[in-house]
Amino acid sequence: MRKLTTAIVGCGNIAQVHQQVLATVPTCQTVACVDIVPERAVRLAEKCGARAYADLEGMLAAERPDAVHLCTPHALHVPQAELAAEAGAAVFSEKPPAITREQWARLKALDRKTPIAVCFQNRYNPNVLQAEEMIASGALGKVLGVRAFLTWKREAGYYQDGWHGRWQAEGGGTLMNQAIHTLDLLIRFLGRPDEVRCSMANHHLRGIIPEEDTVELFLQSGSRRGLLYASCAGVRDEPVILEIQLEQGSLRLEADRLEIRTAQGTEVRECPAGPIPGKSYWGAGHRACIADFYQSLAEGRPLRNSLASCEDTMETLLAAYEQGRKMLEQD
Repeated sequence: MRKLTTAIVGCGNIAQVHQQVLATVPTCQTVACVDIVPERAVRLAEKCGARAYADLEGMLAAERPDAVHLCTPHALHVPQAELAAEAGAAVFSEKPPAITREQWARLKALDRKTPIAVCFQNRYNPNVLQAEEMIASGALGKVLGVRAFLTWKREAGYYQDGWHGRWQAEGGGTLMNQAIHTLDLLIRFLGRPDEVRCSMANHHLRGIIPEEDTVELFLQSGSRRGLLYASCAGVRDEPVILEIQLEQGSLRLEADRLEIRTAQGTEVRECPAGPIPGKSYWGAGHRACIADFYQSLAEGRPLRNSLASCEDTMETLLAAYEQGRKMLEQD
């Protein structure tokens, strides 16, 4: 079986993680790196033995890769996915896949033409997979609610790269850029909400960015309730806490641990995922997520992180910003 060829588009911080993982995937070969800053493309290309390009269209015409990784500013994901699809390439997009309803509609239409996956890597974390198995078994009864808590630290310097902290380029602050993975897991366990109530504020970064640094969500899905608090006004980057409340106990996920709490006591399981590329609090699933994408392409099976699988998360995200952005603008 031939190796699938791939290209990394955007050679900033997150691209380094993708490159590290791609180097370990035996079913693919990185042939090109693209960045509007040629020096960045050259540096990353040298790491993976690929060719460097300064424009996406030129790379697509020259290389005709089987797939592309979109590691660019958020607003570029959809137009770049459209270019990749026209060239016959599958798409592995960093989050968020889109930042507006108009973009989301364009991307879903494109999904009928080429395989598109989203880098929701935390779906592959071992403790998440074990929690899913326990819930499916029915051992603790039905899910009653889910709560999640994220406190990370982002200072002014983080927003000096020309696109972070700008609505048109980033599409949002803490919820769009940092807590979207936590929202995705919450929705995965809760189900698509019938009601979304969102509050957004800018506490720590007021006057630095117009977007939110803090968000609070209340979600109602049938009789189930979901709560999410996320803020980048913390003093350090702490592991995310996610708790699934069930009829006969609860499952608490933090870092690589799973705590099973019942009336009989608490069981703590360590669920290591091996070496983690990038920052540990991002989650441990990048290797499994990217490897699964290429295995799915090679075998012609459905993508686990397909756009269809992200529908509930994206609809909730967009509904939250329709409410939260109004609050920020009125503040």
